[in-house]
Amino acid sequence: MVPEAEAQDVLDELQRLRARVPLLTGALAASTDGLIVAQDTPGVEAEGIAALTAAALGVAVRMTDATGRGGFRELLVSGYIATYAAGSSAVLTLLAEDRINVGRLHLEGRRSGARIGEVVDAVLERAERPAPPQRPDRTGALPRRPAPYTDRPPTP
Repeated sequence: MVPEAEAQDVLDELQRLRARVPLLTGALAASTDGLIVAQDTPGVEAEGIAALTAAALGVAVRMTDATGRGGFRELLVSGYIATYAAGSSAVLTLLAEDRINVGRLHLEGRRSGARIGEVVDAVLERAERPAPPQRPDRTGALPRRPAPYTDRPPTP
């Protein structure tokens, strides 16, 4: 989903986040369908967390739709597990000790989610752009210039 250079940028952001927020025990960025973009989750099976995040995201999105509360922004599970939207196609999941300052967790999680979302969305935008047209092969004859268009019928 994300090339190695951008995945490293996301991992760097996760590591900076863990350094900034005491009691944060893990951080994971994943696509909305549960594929890991980058993870810093020592002692935790990241693939399982990414899959569960995708499932929880599906339920959260349906809840926001059903209640008319707008689009998904974040989900908090006491204990603490927090998931934040990261652009249009990724999520950031944070694992923390129960003594964490939840306000600080939200502040830093939202900021990191926005940064990660910019990286992932830029990759997807580049992937969706059409490839530039191919240059003509210069080894053969020159391409013919098309005849100009006119409204008059050809003369006999």
